[in-house]
Amino acid sequence: MSKRIIVIGGGAAGMAAAATAAKNGGSVTLIEKNRILGKKLLITGKGRCNVTNYCDNDCVIKNITSGNPKFMYSALNLFGSYDTYAFFENLGVPLKVERGSRVFPVSDRAADIRNALEKYMRGSGVFVLNERVLSVSNDLSVTTDRGVYNADAVVVATGGMSYPSTGSTGDGYAFAKSLNHKIVKTRPALVPLFSRREDCAPLAGLSLRNVGVRFYDKTGVRHSDFGEMLFTHEGVSGPVILTASSLIDFDSGDFTLAIDLKPALTEKELDSRILRDFEKYVNKDFQNALSDLLPQKIIPAIIERSGIPPRVKVNSVTKEQRASLVRTIKAFELEIKGAAGFDEAIITAGGVDTSEIDPKTMGSKLVKGLYFAGEVIDVSALTGGYNLQIAFSTGCLAGLSCMGGNNEL
Repeated sequence: MSKRIIVIGGGAAGMAAAATAAKNGGSVTLIEKNRILGKKLLITGKGRCNVTNYCDNDCVIKNITSGNPKFMYSALNLFGSYDTYAFFENLGVPLKVERGSRVFPVSDRAADIRNALEKYMRGSGVFVLNERVLSVSNDLSVTTDRGVYNADAVVVATGGMSYPSTGSTGDGYAFAKSLNHKIVKTRPALVPLFSRREDCAPLAGLSLRNVGVRFYDKTGVRHSDFGEMLFTHEGVSGPVILTASSLIDFDSGDFTLAIDLKPALTEKELDSRILRDFEKYVNKDFQNALSDLLPQKIIPAIIERSGIPPRVKVNSVTKEQRASLVRTIKAFELEIKGAAGFDEAIITAGGVDTSEIDPKTMGSKLVKGLYFAGEVIDVSALTGGYNLQIAFSTGCLAGLSCMGGNNEL
Protein backbone atom coordinates (compact mmCIF):
# COMPACT_ATOMS: atom_id res chain seq x y z
CA MET A 1 0.00 0.00 0.00
CA SER A 2 1.33 3.46 -0.92
CA LYS A 3 2.25 5.86 1.84
CA ARG A 4 -0.48 8.43 2.41
CA ILE A 5 0.97 11.92 2.16
CA ILE A 6 -0.91 15.14 2.86
CA VAL A 7 0.62 18.43 1.75
CA ILE A 8 -0.97 21.55 3.22
CA GLY A 9 -0.57 24.55 0.94
CA GLY A 10 -0.58 24.83 -2.84
CA GLY A 11 2.16 27.38 -3.41
CA ALA A 12 5.62 26.82 -4.85
CA ALA A 13 6.89 24.76 -1.88
CA GLY A 14 3.69 22.76 -1.55
CA MET A 15 3.48 21.83 -5.22
CA ALA A 16 7.18 20.90 -5.26
CA ALA A 17 6.72 18.68 -2.20
CA ALA A 18 3.56 17.05 -3.54
CA ALA A 19 5.03 16.32 -6.98
CA THR A 20 8.24 14.90 -5.51
CA ALA A 21 6.39 12.62 -3.09
CA ALA A 22 4.05 11.39 -5.85
CA LYS A 23 6.97 10.75 -8.22
CA ASN A 24 8.42 8.51 -5.51
CA GLY A 25 5.31 6.40 -5.17
CA GLY A 26 3.29 8.29 -2.59
CA SER A 27 -0.49 8.58 -2.55
CA VAL A 28 -0.50 12.34 -2.27
CA THR A 29 -3.30 14.74 -1.44
CA LEU A 30 -2.61 18.46 -1.56
CA ILE A 31 -5.03 20.62 0.41
CA GLU A 32 -5.27 24.28 -0.62
CA LYS A 33 -7.88 26.71 0.69
CA ASN A 34 -7.74 28.95 -2.41
CA ARG A 35 -9.70 28.08 -5.51
CA ILE A 36 -6.50 28.17 -7.57
CA LEU A 37 -3.01 26.91 -6.85
CA GLY A 38 0.06 29.11 -6.81
CA LYS A 39 -1.86 32.33 -6.26
CA LYS A 40 1.18 34.09 -4.82
CA LEU A 41 3.38 32.79 -7.64
CA LEU A 42 1.25 34.81 -10.05
CA ILE A 43 2.25 38.12 -8.48
CA THR A 44 5.93 37.46 -7.80
CA GLY A 45 8.42 39.60 -9.68
CA LYS A 46 5.60 42.07 -10.44
CA GLY A 47 3.82 39.38 -12.40
CA ARG A 48 6.96 38.24 -14.22
CA CYS A 49 8.07 35.65 -11.62
CA ASN A 50 11.72 35.81 -10.59
CA VAL A 51 12.02 32.00 -10.60
CA THR A 52 15.48 31.70 -9.07
CA ASN A 53 18.93 33.23 -9.13
CA TYR A 54 21.38 31.58 -11.53
CA CYS A 55 24.17 31.04 -9.03
CA ASP A 56 25.76 28.35 -6.89
CA ASN A 57 24.53 27.22 -3.48
CA ASP A 58 27.01 29.36 -1.56
CA CYS A 59 25.62 32.45 -3.29
CA VAL A 60 22.07 31.57 -2.23
CA ILE A 61 23.19 30.99 1.34
CA LYS A 62 25.05 34.31 1.45
CA ASN A 63 21.79 36.07 0.59
CA ILE A 64 19.78 34.48 3.40
CA THR A 65 19.01 37.10 6.05
CA SER A 66 16.58 35.40 8.45
CA GLY A 67 17.20 32.23 10.44
CA ASN A 68 20.24 29.96 10.06
CA PRO A 69 21.59 30.11 6.48
CA LYS A 70 23.53 26.84 6.90
CA PHE A 71 20.20 25.11 7.49
CA MET A 72 19.70 25.24 3.70
CA TYR A 73 22.81 23.26 2.63
CA SER A 74 21.15 19.84 2.29
CA ALA A 75 18.07 21.19 0.52
CA LEU A 76 20.16 23.17 -1.97
CA ASN A 77 22.50 20.23 -2.57
CA LEU A 78 19.46 18.16 -3.47
CA PHE A 79 17.79 20.77 -5.67
CA GLY A 80 19.68 23.99 -6.31
CA SER A 81 19.30 26.95 -8.60
CA TYR A 82 20.73 25.22 -11.65
CA ASP A 83 18.31 22.33 -11.07
CA THR A 84 15.40 24.76 -10.95
CA TYR A 85 16.52 26.33 -14.22
CA ALA A 86 16.77 22.96 -15.95
CA PHE A 87 13.49 21.76 -14.44
CA PHE A 88 11.36 24.54 -15.94
CA GLU A 89 13.17 24.51 -19.27
CA ASN A 90 12.49 20.76 -19.48
CA LEU A 91 8.83 21.50 -18.82
CA GLY A 92 8.79 23.74 -21.88
CA VAL A 93 9.17 27.12 -20.18
CA PRO A 94 12.16 28.96 -21.73
CA LEU A 95 14.04 31.04 -19.17
CA LYS A 96 16.39 34.01 -19.36
CA VAL A 97 19.00 35.45 -17.01
CA GLU A 98 18.86 39.19 -16.34
CA ARG A 99 20.93 41.66 -14.34
CA GLY A 100 22.03 40.31 -10.98
CA SER A 101 21.65 36.72 -12.29
CA ARG A 102 17.89 36.94 -11.80
CA VAL A 103 16.01 34.29 -13.76
CA PHE A 104 12.65 35.00 -15.45
CA PRO A 105 10.52 33.20 -18.02
CA VAL A 106 11.24 34.52 -21.52
CA SER A 107 7.53 35.30 -21.79
CA ASP A 108 7.68 37.53 -18.67
CA ARG A 109 4.53 35.73 -17.55
CA ALA A 110 4.39 34.32 -14.02
CA ALA A 111 1.40 32.26 -15.11
CA ASP A 112 3.69 30.16 -17.32
CA ILE A 113 5.70 29.09 -14.27
CA ARG A 114 2.63 28.40 -12.16
CA ASN A 115 0.87 26.49 -14.95
CA ALA A 116 3.90 24.34 -15.75
CA LEU A 117 4.43 23.44 -12.09
CA GLU A 118 0.76 22.65 -11.54
CA LYS A 119 0.57 20.52 -14.70
CA TYR A 120 3.68 18.59 -13.66
CA MET A 121 2.30 18.03 -10.17
CA ARG A 122 -1.13 16.88 -11.31
CA GLY A 123 0.51 14.71 -13.96
CA SER A 124 2.48 13.03 -11.19
CA GLY A 125 -0.80 11.81 -9.71
CA VAL A 126 -1.40 14.35 -6.96
CA PHE A 127 -5.03 14.67 -5.83
CA VAL A 128 -6.03 18.27 -4.99
CA LEU A 129 -8.67 19.35 -2.49
CA ASN A 130 -9.93 22.93 -2.12
CA GLU A 131 -10.55 22.92 1.62
CA ARG A 132 -9.43 24.94 4.61
CA VAL A 133 -7.28 23.04 7.09
CA LEU A 134 -8.33 23.70 10.68
CA SER A 135 -5.82 21.62 12.61
CA VAL A 136 -3.07 19.01 12.47
CA SER A 137 -2.79 16.40 15.23
CA ASN A 138 0.15 14.49 16.67
CA ASP A 139 -1.17 11.33 15.04
CA LEU A 140 -0.95 13.12 11.65
CA SER A 141 -4.71 13.42 11.19
CA VAL A 142 -5.67 16.60 9.37
CA THR A 143 -9.01 18.26 10.08
CA THR A 144 -10.49 20.56 7.43
CA ASP A 145 -13.75 22.45 7.14
CA ARG A 146 -15.12 19.39 5.30
CA GLY A 147 -13.71 16.35 7.08
CA VAL A 148 -10.82 14.53 8.72
CA TYR A 149 -7.99 12.88 6.75
CA ASN A 150 -5.41 10.45 8.07
CA ALA A 151 -1.86 10.34 6.76
CA ASP A 152 1.49 8.63 7.16
CA ALA A 153 3.25 11.97 6.64
CA VAL A 154 2.17 15.60 6.56
CA VAL A 155 4.04 18.46 4.88
CA VAL A 156 3.15 21.95 6.11
CA ALA A 157 3.83 24.41 3.27
CA THR A 158 1.35 27.15 4.06
CA GLY A 159 3.60 30.14 3.41
CA GLY A 160 4.05 33.07 5.77
CA MET A 161 1.89 36.12 6.32
CA SER A 162 2.94 38.31 3.39
CA TYR A 163 0.26 39.28 0.87
CA PRO A 164 -2.59 37.84 2.96
CA SER A 165 -4.95 38.35 0.00
CA THR A 166 -3.22 35.35 -1.60
CA GLY A 167 -4.12 33.14 1.38
CA SER A 168 -0.90 33.58 3.38
CA THR A 169 -2.47 34.24 6.77
CA GLY A 170 -0.12 32.44 9.13
CA ASP A 171 -2.08 29.17 9.38
CA GLY A 172 1.09 27.08 9.40
CA TYR A 173 2.42 28.87 12.47
CA ALA A 174 -0.73 27.92 14.38
CA PHE A 175 -0.42 24.27 13.30
CA ALA A 176 3.26 24.16 14.31
CA LYS A 177 2.62 25.89 17.61
CA SER A 178 -0.18 23.46 18.47
CA LEU A 179 2.40 20.66 18.03
CA ASN A 180 4.79 22.44 20.45
CA HIS A 181 7.09 23.93 17.83
CA LYS A 182 8.68 27.28 18.62
CA ILE A 183 7.86 30.19 16.30
CA VAL A 184 10.53 32.83 15.80
CA LYS A 185 8.85 36.26 15.89
CA THR A 186 7.48 37.08 12.47
CA ARG A 187 7.65 40.47 10.77
CA PRO A 188 7.15 41.88 7.27
CA ALA A 189 10.36 41.82 5.19
CA LEU A 190 11.32 43.19 1.79
CA VAL A 191 8.90 46.08 2.26
CA PRO A 192 8.82 49.82 1.50
CA LEU A 193 9.64 52.23 4.31
CA PHE A 194 7.61 55.19 5.55
CA SER A 195 8.98 58.69 6.02
CA ARG A 196 7.53 62.16 6.47
CA ARG A 197 4.94 62.62 3.74
CA GLU A 198 5.89 66.27 3.20
CA ASP A 199 9.44 65.15 2.36
CA CYS A 200 8.54 62.34 -0.01
CA ALA A 201 5.24 63.18 -1.70
CA PRO A 202 6.81 65.84 -4.00
CA LEU A 203 9.45 63.28 -5.02
CA ALA A 204 7.04 60.38 -5.60
CA GLY A 205 7.96 58.38 -8.70
CA LEU A 206 11.59 59.56 -8.74
CA SER A 207 13.91 56.61 -9.29
CA LEU A 208 17.56 56.98 -8.34
CA ARG A 209 20.31 54.73 -9.66
CA ASN A 210 23.80 54.28 -8.30
CA VAL A 211 23.20 56.02 -4.99
CA GLY A 212 24.70 55.23 -1.62
CA VAL A 213 22.45 54.75 1.41
CA ARG A 214 23.23 54.67 5.12
CA PHE A 215 20.76 53.83 7.86
CA TYR A 216 21.66 54.94 11.35
CA ASP A 217 20.15 55.35 14.78
CA LYS A 218 21.49 56.71 18.06
CA THR A 219 23.98 53.80 18.22
CA GLY A 220 25.54 54.61 14.85
CA VAL A 221 25.36 53.28 11.29
CA ARG A 222 23.32 50.07 11.18
CA HIS A 223 23.48 49.33 7.46
CA SER A 224 24.94 50.80 4.27
CA ASP A 225 24.43 49.85 0.64
CA PHE A 226 24.73 51.01 -2.96
CA GLY A 227 22.25 50.67 -5.80
CA GLU A 228 18.76 51.71 -6.83
CA MET A 229 15.87 53.21 -4.88
CA LEU A 230 12.53 54.84 -5.50
CA PHE A 231 10.54 57.59 -3.78
CA THR A 232 6.87 56.89 -3.06
CA HIS A 233 4.11 59.17 -1.79
CA GLU A 234 4.71 57.88 1.72
CA GLY A 235 8.39 57.05 1.77
CA VAL A 236 10.96 55.02 -0.14
CA SER A 237 11.18 51.66 -1.90
CA GLY A 238 13.38 49.90 -4.45
CA PRO A 239 16.14 47.29 -4.12
CA VAL A 240 18.39 48.94 -1.53
CA ILE A 241 15.38 49.86 0.61
CA LEU A 242 13.85 46.38 0.47
CA THR A 243 17.20 44.89 1.46
CA ALA A 244 17.44 47.20 4.45
CA SER A 245 13.92 46.26 5.56
CA SER A 246 15.04 42.62 5.82
CA LEU A 247 18.11 43.42 7.88
CA ILE A 248 16.67 46.01 10.28
CA ASP A 249 13.51 45.94 12.38
CA PHE A 250 12.39 49.51 11.74
CA ASP A 251 9.67 49.29 14.36
CA SER A 252 12.30 48.86 17.08
CA GLY A 253 13.35 52.53 17.21
CA ASP A 254 14.05 55.77 15.37
CA PHE A 255 16.16 55.57 12.21
CA THR A 256 17.50 58.05 9.70
CA LEU A 257 18.25 57.32 6.06
CA ALA A 258 21.10 59.34 4.52
CA ILE A 259 21.19 59.20 0.71
CA ASP A 260 24.46 59.98 -1.05
CA LEU A 261 23.34 61.25 -4.45
CA LYS A 262 26.91 61.32 -5.78
CA PRO A 263 28.76 58.43 -4.12
CA ALA A 264 31.45 58.30 -6.81
CA LEU A 265 32.67 61.79 -5.85
CA THR A 266 34.40 62.93 -2.68
CA GLU A 267 33.17 66.17 -1.13
CA LYS A 268 36.16 67.97 -2.65
CA GLU A 269 35.51 66.48 -6.11
CA LEU A 270 31.83 67.35 -5.87
CA ASP A 271 32.65 70.94 -4.95
CA SER A 272 34.91 71.18 -8.02
CA ARG A 273 32.12 69.78 -10.18
CA ILE A 274 29.68 72.36 -8.78
CA LEU A 275 32.14 75.15 -9.50
CA ARG A 276 32.41 74.01 -13.14
CA ASP A 277 28.63 74.04 -13.46
CA PHE A 278 28.47 77.48 -11.88
CA GLU A 279 31.00 78.76 -14.43
CA LYS A 280 28.84 77.29 -17.19
CA TYR A 281 25.73 79.01 -15.81
CA VAL A 282 27.50 82.10 -14.48
CA ASN A 283 24.62 84.50 -15.16
CA LYS A 284 21.85 82.16 -14.03
CA ASP A 285 19.94 81.96 -10.78
CA PHE A 286 21.10 79.22 -8.43
CA GLN A 287 17.84 77.32 -8.91
CA ASN A 288 18.60 77.02 -12.65
CA ALA A 289 22.21 75.87 -12.32
CA LEU A 290 21.80 72.34 -10.97
CA SER A 291 20.08 70.55 -13.84
CA ASP A 292 23.33 69.00 -15.13
CA LEU A 293 24.11 67.60 -11.69
CA LEU A 294 20.82 66.34 -10.30
CA PRO A 295 17.44 64.97 -11.42
CA GLN A 296 15.04 67.88 -11.92
CA LYS A 297 12.49 66.50 -9.46
CA ILE A 298 14.83 66.59 -6.47
CA ILE A 299 16.37 70.02 -7.13
CA PRO A 300 13.74 72.05 -5.18
CA ALA A 301 14.29 69.86 -2.09
CA ILE A 302 18.08 70.18 -2.42
CA ILE A 303 17.83 73.96 -2.71
CA GLU A 304 15.57 74.22 0.34
CA ARG A 305 17.84 72.03 2.47
CA SER A 306 21.01 73.81 1.36
CA GLY A 307 19.69 77.10 2.70
CA ILE A 308 20.85 78.97 -0.43
CA PRO A 309 18.29 81.47 -1.79
CA PRO A 310 16.97 79.98 -5.07
CA ARG A 311 17.17 83.27 -6.98
CA VAL A 312 20.67 84.29 -5.97
CA LYS A 313 23.08 84.46 -8.91
CA VAL A 314 25.56 81.60 -8.90
CA ASN A 315 28.50 83.99 -8.95
CA SER A 316 27.28 85.25 -5.57
CA VAL A 317 27.15 81.82 -3.90
CA THR A 318 29.77 81.75 -1.16
CA LYS A 319 32.23 78.98 -0.33
CA GLU A 320 30.30 78.28 2.89
CA GLN A 321 27.04 77.99 0.94
CA ARG A 322 28.69 75.60 -1.53
CA ALA A 323 29.86 73.49 1.41
CA SER A 324 26.26 73.32 2.63
CA LEU A 325 25.14 72.26 -0.86
CA VAL A 326 27.80 69.54 -0.96
CA ARG A 327 26.73 68.20 2.45
CA THR A 328 23.10 68.14 1.35
CA ILE A 329 23.87 66.20 -1.83
CA LYS A 330 26.16 63.75 -0.03
CA ALA A 331 23.66 63.14 2.79
CA PHE A 332 20.06 63.82 1.77
CA GLU A 333 18.39 62.70 4.98
CA LEU A 334 14.96 61.24 5.64
CA GLU A 335 13.49 60.33 9.00
CA ILE A 336 12.20 56.75 8.80
CA LYS A 337 8.86 56.31 10.57
CA GLY A 338 8.55 52.55 10.14
CA ALA A 339 8.04 49.80 7.60
CA ALA A 340 5.01 48.71 5.60
CA GLY A 341 2.96 45.77 6.84
CA PHE A 342 2.36 42.23 5.66
CA ASP A 343 -0.02 43.40 2.94
CA GLU A 344 2.99 44.89 1.11
CA ALA A 345 5.68 42.47 2.26
CA ILE A 346 7.30 40.26 -0.37
CA ILE A 347 8.22 37.73 2.30
CA THR A 348 7.86 37.02 6.02
CA ALA A 349 10.90 37.02 8.27
CA GLY A 350 10.69 34.56 11.16
CA GLY A 351 8.63 31.38 11.33
CA VAL A 352 9.06 27.80 12.55
CA ASP A 353 12.36 27.61 14.42
CA THR A 354 14.94 25.74 12.34
CA SER A 355 16.54 24.28 15.48
CA GLU A 356 13.48 21.99 15.70
CA ILE A 357 13.64 20.87 12.04
CA ASP A 358 16.12 18.32 10.68
CA PRO A 359 17.94 20.17 7.84
CA LYS A 360 18.70 16.85 6.10
CA THR A 361 15.01 15.96 5.76
CA MET A 362 12.88 19.03 6.64
CA GLY A 363 11.30 16.70 9.20
CA SER A 364 10.11 17.83 12.63
CA LYS A 365 12.33 16.79 15.51
CA LEU A 366 9.24 16.74 17.72
CA VAL A 367 6.59 14.92 15.69
CA LYS A 368 7.51 11.91 13.57
CA GLY A 369 6.09 12.16 10.06
CA LEU A 370 5.65 15.95 10.14
CA TYR A 371 7.62 18.05 7.65
CA PHE A 372 7.90 21.74 6.81
CA ALA A 373 8.67 23.52 3.53
CA GLY A 374 8.88 27.06 2.23
CA GLU A 375 8.18 30.40 3.85
CA VAL A 376 6.59 28.90 6.97
CA ILE A 377 10.16 28.08 8.08
CA ASP A 378 12.38 30.77 9.61
CA VAL A 379 14.57 31.06 6.52
CA SER A 380 14.22 34.06 4.21
CA ALA A 381 16.49 35.92 1.83
CA LEU A 382 17.00 39.11 -0.13
CA THR A 383 15.30 39.81 -3.44
CA GLY A 384 16.67 38.20 -6.57
CA GLY A 385 14.90 34.84 -6.81
CA TYR A 386 16.43 33.40 -3.63
CA ASN A 387 13.17 33.03 -1.73
CA LEU A 388 11.48 31.03 -4.47
CA GLN A 389 14.57 28.86 -4.65
CA ILE A 390 14.26 28.21 -0.91
CA ALA A 391 10.65 27.17 -1.52
CA PHE A 392 11.55 24.77 -4.35
CA SER A 393 14.53 23.29 -2.48
CA THR A 394 12.79 22.72 0.84
CA GLY A 395 9.67 21.45 -0.93
CA CYS A 396 11.60 18.86 -2.91
CA LEU A 397 13.54 17.70 0.15
CA ALA A 398 10.40 17.42 2.28
CA GLY A 399 8.57 15.52 -0.45
CA LEU A 400 11.47 13.14 -0.94
CA SER A 401 12.07 12.62 2.79
CA CYS A 402 8.50 11.77 3.66
CA MET A 403 8.78 8.92 1.15
CA GLY A 404 11.92 7.55 2.78
CA GLY A 405 14.58 9.46 0.87
CA ASN A 406 14.58 7.82 -2.55
CA ASN A 407 16.24 9.99 -5.14
CA GLU A 408 13.81 10.73 -7.95
CA LEU A 409 12.82 14.36 -8.52
